[in-house]
Amino acid sequence: MKVYEAAFPVGSQVRIVDLPALKQFLEEWKYHNRLEPEQLAFADRTAKVAKVGFYHGGDPLYVLEDVPGVWHEECLRAIV
Repeated sequence: MKVYEAAFPVGSQVRIVDLPALKQFLEEWKYHNRLEPEQLAFADRTAKVAKVGFYHGGDPLYVLEDVPGVWHEECLRAIV
């Protein structure tokens, strides 16, 4: 992944990873914008990217339409 480059532009349809993957991310990620436990309820759902931002250092962060929270790229998959 290149710094300050998002894999999913605004308007993209994405799928949130499954529940085991979200739980693993929740437990292991110790840095900025940690997942909230409430976000686990949205595992394996599809959504449209509403906003893309970047944490200092280049990590892409996503806001999804009708889905609460901030999402890391590792928690999303492209819909093909």
